[in-house]
Amino acid sequence: MALPFDPSLIVAVLSVLLGVGTALHVVLHKRDVRAATGWVGLVLMFPLVGPLLYALFGVNRIRRRARALRGRGSTPSSARQWVELPAVASQPAMPPSRFAAIAYLVGRVVDLPLVGGNRVEPLVDGEGAYPPMLAAIAAAERTLSLSTYIFDRDEAGEEFVAALAAAVARGVAVRVLIDAMGARYSLPTVVGVLRRRGVRTARFMKSLAPWGLPRLNLRTHRKILVADGRVGFVGGINIRQGHRVQSRPKHPVRDLHFQVEGPIVPHLQAVFAADWAFTTGEELAGEAWFPEPRPAGDTLARLIPDGPDEDLDKARWTLLGALAAARDSVKVLTPYFLPDQDLVTALAAAALRGVEVEVLIPARSNLPYVQWASQGQLWQVLEHGCRVWLAPSPFDHSKMMLVDGGWAFVGSANWDPRSLRLNFELNVELYDRALCRRLDALFDDKRRDAREIVAEEWAGRPLPLRLRDGIARLALPYL
Repeated sequence: MALPFDPSLIVAVLSVLLGVGTALHVVLHKRDVRAATGWVGLVLMFPLVGPLLYALFGVNRIRRRARALRGRGSTPSSARQWVELPAVASQPAMPPSRFAAIAYLVGRVVDLPLVGGNRVEPLVDGEGAYPPMLAAIAAAERTLSLSTYIFDRDEAGEEFVAALAAAVARGVAVRVLIDAMGARYSLPTVVGVLRRRGVRTARFMKSLAPWGLPRLNLRTHRKILVADGRVGFVGGINIRQGHRVQSRPKHPVRDLHFQVEGPIVPHLQAVFAADWAFTTGEELAGEAWFPEPRPAGDTLARLIPDGPDEDLDKARWTLLGALAAARDSVKVLTPYFLPDQDLVTALAAAALRGVEVEVLIPARSNLPYVQWASQGQLWQVLEHGCRVWLAPSPFDHSKMMLVDGGWAFVGSANWDPRSLRLNFELNVELYDRALCRRLDALFDDKRRDAREIVAEEWAGRPLPLRLRDGIARLALPYL
């Protein structure tokens, strides 16, 4: 007996409705025009597969998750809620008048205050960063907080495991947060080793279920270590032997980290506490975690958390504001240079105003497709007078922006859509001319061995290379 309806027709109608409905959601909720255009094209061309991919990878569910945590009662989800505790209150500081515009803008964008009385020490590569980090762990008496993207089970990782386990054995409260994806750079992961040694460890955004796939794009890229609420470390260095460049590892990676002391440390602890509460539901509060801050130096500093939640676009706004305020010089050091069109325009506008804009990137990336996409858009900054250098191996993972010899922006965020749109990142703005002179010298040392790109030479590359890079650049909103 013939069916009173045609099943294939119903499937076709439902698939069209699903595709159109998904496309409308994209139009209403996606901020980046190119990403929105790409998703709309995908869901309309493939009305069954497209909506499924968008549901898995295109919808930001972090806000929903954060609201659920806040709904439980007392668990804060933002660093500001922790900083407002009386034990970590600090008076906002005033920057030099030359940089007042940047400070004002960042203050409007970021909840955390600019605070003075800090000491900030740059640490270069694993050789410079690991010894003071391990020493701080060894000296801790009450609390230790560690957050990282990668924690490898190698020689460097074993040293940190041993130091953390020793801290637990002497009665220190230790909390370790590792990104669930970053932990898998070593298999089996270091998580089991830490837990067997008594170290309380959690994985950020852990999910093996198919419905957890959207979390693949929502990683914590932050690097935080705080000992006794007094000494902190922040920057771009993960825990892995490859950062010990002088040991000649198979895949050496140069990087930059910072040791901090002073009133900024409770803010660093607050960011960790918010992430830890988000992941585990446990609150870290009280004098053991947040002792009364005390001055340690002369640097003005402010933390800038960034992520796909309440902190969305804070790093990007900071970069745009600093470029708009620059008068003399801008120096950008980044491993991945994939600025969106607004940042490209801001860089070019600064150069056209007479600002000396210098960008230093690796000559060879650890991610070829990212390098191709980066090369595919370099002409946009070169043609307006920005200068670009390619640094030789080993691969340099350092992140730093310097403006007019008195303002620095350092931390974990790269100049790419993943850092500025998807990852949870943590940067610091610094106002200190003496410190900036040291960072300028570090930039100049790295540039000394690099090769400058000439615009005419770059435009004259073979057509197959330019086509490859141009095609890779089309994926920029997704990289």
